Amino acid sequence: MTVSEAEFEKAADKELNALRRALDDSAIDAEVELEMGILSIELPDGAKYIINSHRAARQIWMAAEREAWHFDPDLSTGRWTASKSGDELWSALERVLSKKLGRGVTLRS
Repeated sequence: MTVSEAEFEKAADKELNALRRALDDSAIDAEVELEMGILSIELPDGAKYIINSHRAARQIWMAAEREAWHFDPDLSTGRWTASKSGDELWSALERVLSKKLGRGVTLRS
């Protein structure tokens, strides 16, 4: 399914804002900032995870712990899935945060 630029921007903005709110509401000790389509998560040890809207590719990209994901939108379900790995955006973020923090992390949308 082809996603128009306007549809992509609306869906990506909604997803990044939902992630920011979920991170703000979580018990994670992190500095979370969302500016101009870039969500930055900085942990106390200086580790930084970046999740950003990539308009040209119409994907949300995530970089964390020397790994990178490119998530494609499914507007019918609202899910963002990495075609290469099959990972879903929220699950992938929870997994890398859980591994980094040494405890289970669950984010609520």
